[in-house]
Amino acid sequence: MGEQAPHIVWDWNGTLFHDIDAVMSATNAAFAEIGLEPITLARYRELYCVPIPRFYERLMGRLPTQAEWDHMDVIFHRHYLDHHLRCGLAEGVESLLEDWQETGGTQSILSMYGHEDLLPLVRGFGIERRFVRVDGRTGPSGGSKAEHMRRHISGLEGVAARRTVVIGDALDDAVAAAHVGAHAVLYTGGSHSRASLEGAGVPVVDTLAEAVTEAARLAN
Repeated sequence: MGEQAPHIVWDWNGTLFHDIDAVMSATNAAFAEIGLEPITLARYRELYCVPIPRFYERLMGRLPTQAEWDHMDVIFHRHYLDHHLRCGLAEGVESLLEDWQETGGTQSILSMYGHEDLLPLVRGFGIERRFVRVDGRTGPSGGSKAEHMRRHISGLEGVAARRTVVIGDALDDAVAAAHVGAHAVLYTGGSHSRASLEGAGVPVVDTLAEAVTEAARLAN
């Protein structure tokens, strides 16, 4: 067998799936439940981090109690499910996925969105055939992607970490990539500001087309 193909691991929420409006609506609904004022998108992007309770600590001045976290998590997901149906793929996603596949690259999705909810969404957009694997989160929400990435990469046949590029919208995507020895490109269309993303020391881009161009460079 010859040289292994370049591979992209795509994030879903805030990357391929442009759902930031649903995320903001659900976040502010969760905050209202415990008496926090609504926040703007700019402030969300400035403060966002994982694990998610740490993000809430930045806003509240203290970690939420377990009861508060559990309640906010339920409210967030309820409101998100109501609002995400109006969201679509990021600009140009279908053609970017097709072009990468047709030029010999492989690609997969690793998301911290629940696996059972992720699969029908991906199928509903008609893009499932572009991916060799689609993995959502199993287990509790709110944690880091690093160990999920290790399991994801180990389940990909014929994919070398050194020729793999993780494309996502969060600092945690870069952490997860480093955890497995892969590259990362971070996209400003989701949960983080450009300033906070640039702290990761990896390429930061404003469009997914730029992200794929960077991925092609890094994977070769």
